[in-house]
Amino acid sequence: MAFFSKIKESLSKTKNSINEKLETVINTFKSVDEELFEELEEVLITADLGVNTSVEIIDRLRDAADEKHIVDANKLKGELANILEEILNEGKSSKMQVYGLPAVIMVIGVNGVGKTTSIGKLANMYKKQGKNVVIAAADTFRAAAIEQLEVWADRADVRIVKQQEGSDPAAVIYDAINSCKGKYVDVLLCDTAGRLHNKKNLMEELKKIYKILDRELPDSAKEVLLVLDATTGQNAVAQAKEFKEAADITGIILTKLDGTAKGGITFAIKNEYDIPVKLVGVGEGIDDIEFFDSHEFVSGIIDTDEE
Repeated sequence: MAFFSKIKESLSKTKNSINEKLETVINTFKSVDEELFEELEEVLITADLGVNTSVEIIDRLRDAADEKHIVDANKLKGELANILEEILNEGKSSKMQVYGLPAVIMVIGVNGVGKTTSIGKLANMYKKQGKNVVIAAADTFRAAAIEQLEVWADRADVRIVKQQEGSDPAAVIYDAINSCKGKYVDVLLCDTAGRLHNKKNLMEELKKIYKILDRELPDSAKEVLLVLDATTGQNAVAQAKEFKEAADITGIILTKLDGTAKGGITFAIKNEYDIPVKLVGVGEGIDDIEFFDSHEFVSGIIDTDEE
């Protein structure tokens, strides 16, 4: 199934939350005035875009309406869609950086967000692209994390490098890098820290890993992806803030998008912290992960006259 079809289907609950409310407000007002903007702002806030981002979006929409002399409320939906897409495209790119032998993709996130599942899906996706993939099981402190990752490695038919539970995560990464050298490995997927109760410990652990990666693989791309559960709404936004303070996050894997109406958090996280969503989970299957596309994402939420 094409990305657009999958993303559209997975965004159905978010679309129902945002698009139907927009339609109601616009059909109620017909003409453009300040009360309409206030109502639209409320729609965005209740759709998990956050207060700050919602206020900024409506400020831009108000300016666009003034500049283009828009008096028909129905014309605002297309402008709103354009602004939402602009927010997703500003600052850091949502495109994955995968170069070098191997390219490194570190994955972090709290327990229960779908981190292990996302790594398995990523391994499968890159394997299907013809790439040689290795997984490093460096989240060594969570009980059964290594065993769960082994199951996904088997499903994706990729090699896994592991040590005993409780081992030094940096040592696992070092072993994994050495096991890749001279073997034309395209992608090294690193399962790392799954906790945030002590930010200082997390920062120290990640610093050790970064140091090893920079020393051993200076010419390789290094993505640091934070896995967030879309169903948790504003809690996911708070996690993004916390992890950004502890680690150099390059992007987000947004999971369980198909099971929630809270997809609006994508805009809040990008606008407030400049962390782009790079991949989205759109189902339970091993193939249900897709690269993020801002235009298709916005199109899946808001119906405009142009469609």
